[in-house]
Amino acid sequence: MPTDDQVDLAVEAFRMLADRKRIKILWALLHGESSVNDLAERVGASSSAVSQHLAKLRLAGLVQVRREGTFAYYTAADEHVHRLLDEALFHADHANQPDQIAVVHQLHNDERQQGDH
Repeated sequence: MPTDDQVDLAVEAFRMLADRKRIKILWALLHGESSVNDLAERVGASSSAVSQHLAKLRLAGLVQVRREGTFAYYTAADEHVHRLLDEALFHADHANQPDQIAVVHQLHNDERQQGDH
């Protein structure tokens, strides 16, 4: 049985992965080091939004930053992040049944509507 601390860290990692842009950012970082501007272009978001996502991912221990003068370059923190994201996407590929996709979309819409109230 995992300890409470381990469970808390796992919950935080999954919470950080519960965002479309963060998944895309991490996927891009699995393929090499990138700057905020490069990531923004690759994932279709503003630099400020990507910067905020990276700050959260860094605090959760999922990405690392390397500074070179005034520039910052980000990469996935370690092989665990790579495996975690690979497994999540592998699961998505194998859960690619129309009924499951419809349920996921409905849950996503329900969560959005609850957040609006």
